[in-house]
Amino acid sequence: MDDYSTYAPWIVMAITGLIAGWLASRLLGGRGGIIRDIFIGIIGAFVGGALVQAGLLKLPFLYDTPWLHLILVSTVGAILVIILGRIVGR
Repeated sequence: MDDYSTYAPWIVMAITGLIAGWLASRLLGGRGGIIRDIFIGIIGAFVGGALVQAGLLKLPFLYDTPWLHLILVSTVGAILVIILGRIVGR
């Protein structure tokens, strides 16, 4: 059954990943395309979410704008992924 609710989480994750990956790459001076930004942003969302659940990352929760909170957590995770990738790549 092709229902919008089936694809909605994937669409939200892709959009959030794109924004977070783009922000992280701009903050760290990275260069890459839209696919790389989405990929890094989605991985960053998992990393940031794991850090929040473990209590290692505490950001003020923005009740009025949950998207902004999600993007901030994903961006912090994406920044960590990029830094780790640069360390491993050397």
